[in-house]
Amino acid sequence: MPTETAPSPVNAPDTVPLFDVRLTDADLEAVAQTLRSGWLSMGPRTQEFERAFAAQLGVAHAVALSSATAALHLAYLTAGVGPGDEVIVPSYTFVATAAAVRYCGATPVFADILGAHDLSIDPDAVRRCLSPRTKAVACVHFAGYPAQVALLAQLCEEHGIALIEDAAHAPSGAVDGRKLGSWGRAAAFSLFSNKILSVGEGGLLVTSDDAVAEKARSLRSHAMSTSTWERHASGSGAYEVDDVGFNYRIDEPRSALALSRLERLDQDIASHRRLTRAYRERLREHPGLTLPFSDQSLEGSCCYLMPVLLSKAARREQVREALRERHGVHTGIHYAPVHTFAAYRQGEGGVGLPVTEQVAAGELTLPLFAHMSDSQLDRVVSAIEAEVRA
Repeated sequence: MPTETAPSPVNAPDTVPLFDVRLTDADLEAVAQTLRSGWLSMGPRTQEFERAFAAQLGVAHAVALSSATAALHLAYLTAGVGPGDEVIVPSYTFVATAAAVRYCGATPVFADILGAHDLSIDPDAVRRCLSPRTKAVACVHFAGYPAQVALLAQLCEEHGIALIEDAAHAPSGAVDGRKLGSWGRAAAFSLFSNKILSVGEGGLLVTSDDAVAEKARSLRSHAMSTSTWERHASGSGAYEVDDVGFNYRIDEPRSALALSRLERLDQDIASHRRLTRAYRERLREHPGLTLPFSDQSLEGSCCYLMPVLLSKAARREQVREALRERHGVHTGIHYAPVHTFAAYRQGEGGVGLPVTEQVAAGELTLPLFAHMSDSQLDRVVSAIEAEVRA
């Protein structure tokens, strides 16, 4: 059994951090072996990681990239999104979901979410946003909980448009036994440092469409016909460039770390799920809180985040400060709605999304990470009980 390294000094020992990462000796050795190999740019370890990730997801292809944002960009491009097109996206998401639409020269059209009980995009709201210019719909599996992906896939098929899954929060979630990320034309996953499967920076595009995978693999490396590793292995330096591509490559140390950590992904998700159940049991009767999603939805969720909604939204910053200063408990906000940002208000940002705006105003994210102890959870709950009032 690999041993764990000492906790990172980034988080003070007398606080409960929002997220925390702990690497094993095996993780460190995987990276060290890669560094000793002398081959650091994208190569055989990346290929091995891609095969392993695709296999655990049940898809044909995984394309490792520099970020989930890059994955979203390539997913939209391979769906044919371009200038003059529209992509329907939730506003209740990280800004990258919409920004990657802009990268294509297209327009993000913001749709509302279902409500305080489910923070996912509303399929009926998506239907109302459809237009002759709609090229794709992006659904976000918020906090690791499945969006209504079956309904959205059916809607997209009816209208001849692409479904793109933003699965940055959901590396092994499922609906009816089918993994999230396998429902749409393509999906984007994140390896960012606060994710369940984290390596610092990185992402993946996954798909079962051979043409999508081939295009994504080409575009990630300047649309060159061969990779640096392929040219090294073959001894040939020749290549062709038949498109305008990008530098979206991941590197070998990150791929090695991701491959090592992938072996215990299910174990880490099980820990997240157990802690989430404990939170929900302790907080469900709190008069000042609403808990999004249902207890039944936990089985299909990665339980990446622990969001709660304050009944007194105006007190959120006061509550956050009190939790931090009096109790040493760090919290987060996921997310400020994208349509309220200055860069998105002009033009497509004139829309009002009352459900999104009401929910986002009172959302508070509680600490949650795989090695979080029961005593840390007790401390967070006690702090909430002391500072959050009906």
